[in-house]
Amino acid sequence: MPGFEVIGQEEFDQVKEVFEKGGVLFRHSFDNLRNGVYKVRDFENAFAARMGVRHALAVTSGTAALRVALAALGIGRGDEVITQSFTFVATVEAIIEAGATPVCTEVDDTLNMDPSNLEFRITKRTKAIIVVHMLGTPARLDRIMEIANRHNIPVIEDSAWGCGGKFKGKPLGTHGVVGTFSFDFAKTLTTGEGGMLVFQDDQVAARARAWHDHGHENNPTLPRWEDSRSGSGFNYRMMELQGAIGLAQLAKLDRVIEAQRTNKDAIYESIGDLPGLRFRTVPEGSEETADALVFFVADNVTARRCREALTSAGLGTKILPEAITWHFAGTWNHMPTLVAAQGGNLSNAFPASTQWLGRSVALPINVKMPTDVPARVRVALQSVLQ
Repeated sequence: MPGFEVIGQEEFDQVKEVFEKGGVLFRHSFDNLRNGVYKVRDFENAFAARMGVRHALAVTSGTAALRVALAALGIGRGDEVITQSFTFVATVEAIIEAGATPVCTEVDDTLNMDPSNLEFRITKRTKAIIVVHMLGTPARLDRIMEIANRHNIPVIEDSAWGCGGKFKGKPLGTHGVVGTFSFDFAKTLTTGEGGMLVFQDDQVAARARAWHDHGHENNPTLPRWEDSRSGSGFNYRMMELQGAIGLAQLAKLDRVIEAQRTNKDAIYESIGDLPGLRFRTVPEGSEETADALVFFVADNVTARRCREALTSAGLGTKILPEAITWHFAGTWNHMPTLVAAQGGNLSNAFPASTQWLGRSVALPINVKMPTDVPARVRVALQSVLQ
């Protein structure tokens, strides 16, 4: 689950250096005061190298990363952007904030975008697709990318839960034109708040970098106060303290994910033979971040009973089934743009997704898991499933 479990001396040392060498918290300028310390820039370079991309851009949140990605692709009023019905509200909020119309697909048994339903939702107004790797399990990227490429539609990968995961050997976030990441306090890599975008395309990266900084092009031949610009933007700059923490966290990412995978496997082995339980489908070639272990039961009543049993045992669940209203578009009646795009009524807009999600239970996976947890999970679920 979160990188906050491993916060320690390394993060403190990185932050301490900022203050010891000038105390400049702004990511740009003040070169004569900062004694060569540029933590956000270093974090971006290290993240780009880790992901095998040409460019990385640090921002204030995963939500900001999505908004900047849409701006960099020129998405605006009159455009449609397709995403999936099971995601965090931020994905759809970013589309609406860009002035575009959100169109949501059903999810399949991966609990990610259903490629067949994606094809059905594409229109002449579709200008981008945002695919989300929910809870660290890759979407069916091969099919989704084939559809997108055939229709010449750019793909944004919302990898808020996918940092460090891979699909067919390639890091999540690097299959599309833009990849976005969240570093909030509950993510595998955390800076408290924060996010990142990754790109291979130089022009898209340059547009994103300028737009997230009020249009600043950071022309090396000009001082910042006389900087060149070709368009406006907004302020989504990451500050130096976040960059410092990100550097320390990135160095721990591999061992965090390794621990999560080990702990997820232990719980899987403990409960895999229980009756009436089916595990979420993981596409072939996936390397999950192991943020959660998700399974399906007979119905929503059983899913709720599983949650109650786990909570009573001091364990609990994650998002499914307890926080579904923040993660399922079928409940977002507070978004008029989305409601209108789905025909004015969300109650029956996603019947397949409603069925999958209603039967789902997600077990959170921790980095530091007590050795008795797998057995306790089994006992709790046995009380319901048997």
